[in-house]
Amino acid sequence: MNARGAVRVEFTPEQLAEVRRLQGLYPDRRAALLPVLQLAQEAFGHISLEAEEYVAGLFDLSPAHVHEVVTFYTLFFREPKGRHVISVCHNLTCHLLGAQQVLAHLKERLGVEVGGTTPDGRVTLLGVECLCACEMAPMLQVDDRYEGNLTREKVDWILEGLA
Repeated sequence: MNARGAVRVEFTPEQLAEVRRLQGLYPDRRAALLPVLQLAQEAFGHISLEAEEYVAGLFDLSPAHVHEVVTFYTLFFREPKGRHVISVCHNLTCHLLGAQQVLAHLKERLGVEVGGTTPDGRVTLLGVECLCACEMAPMLQVDDRYEGNLTREKVDWILEGLA
């Protein structure tokens, strides 16, 4: 633990070697920031402020710069996430074809708001700007799987299939 009572964030020697390998792939090693942040998220479960500070030090960047990157991309989680992540597209086409109703149904079924994780740690619910499949609107992504043409029944079926 550090002086603030937070768990110390540090890569293993093997992970640190991977950071150095990734940095060596690019003429400007800062280009490896995204894959290193992905590595950090896998290692620590999410990107805390301490993790941002640690990664910033590996790149000689300010923690504010790393924070800007983490908060810009939806693939990074600043809090622990559930075993499953459900991302509902709410861009124009999905919105017009029922995304808000899908989100409302999921919020009711899961008992969480958008951005929240169920108390049992099973599911994190997100609203995302676009999943690039307007022809399947409304749609969502569950972990690495895409589901479209959503109805309440289909959403219930999806939820029932999650462990």
